[in-house]
Amino acid sequence: MGFLKRFFRNAFRDGSTPVAGNSFQQLSEEELEAHLGVSRYGDFVLTDAIRPSYGLDVVPAQGYRHDCYRDEENHASVPVLMGAVSKGDLFEVFLDLLDPLGSVADVVMETSHSHGHQGHEDLYREHIDVPVLKSILWDYEDLLMNDGCTGIAVLNPGVPQEVQFDEHKLLIVYGQDLQAFERAFRGQGVPCDDKMKFITEAEHVHSSSDQYARQFDELKMRLGMDGDYC
Repeated sequence: MGFLKRFFRNAFRDGSTPVAGNSFQQLSEEELEAHLGVSRYGDFVLTDAIRPSYGLDVVPAQGYRHDCYRDEENHASVPVLMGAVSKGDLFEVFLDLLDPLGSVADVVMETSHSHGHQGHEDLYREHIDVPVLKSILWDYEDLLMNDGCTGIAVLNPGVPQEVQFDEHKLLIVYGQDLQAFERAFRGQGVPCDDKMKFITEAEHVHSSSDQYARQFDELKMRLGMDGDYC
């Protein structure tokens, strides 16, 4: 599948403008292909999973910010760290963020390969040794980095804390005590900028392929998630 077609196989989700009215539809094929071919913005390099809006409403950049998730049902607030890391360091930073979770964790794999604009499904695996998990994930680094329809979350429900590596290749950490995770970000040279914006906060497109869909199926079996979707 060509580069251009690969981007539009699973595009315009997560609150972005519907396909019928998005700004990309106003571009010529040459303008569109040129935009989708750009991965570097200054010192920041995107993976192949996602591209920003043509007008660059949010310019991709490296950094993390403090945020807060509000659970309306339980009337609780959970501290959040949300980060974007340049391609060359992204996977290593993700694996470093798993260390504060402890030696054993649960894993959730997220897929939207078969859902287009209609959402995603999750698969769950309990109690996997984190060193074993890291070894398996290294084998699927290309999928996790470059597939805009694959996301993963690793969590310790006993703490509780959770690290997400989502479809947009953002790193999101939830929990009450996040100091160790901040040290992991800073240790890899990722600065704190509480005013930064992320690619998800504007129109954007996702990329995927049939090959990545097959690799996702392989990974879920390696992780013991070969049953039905949750």
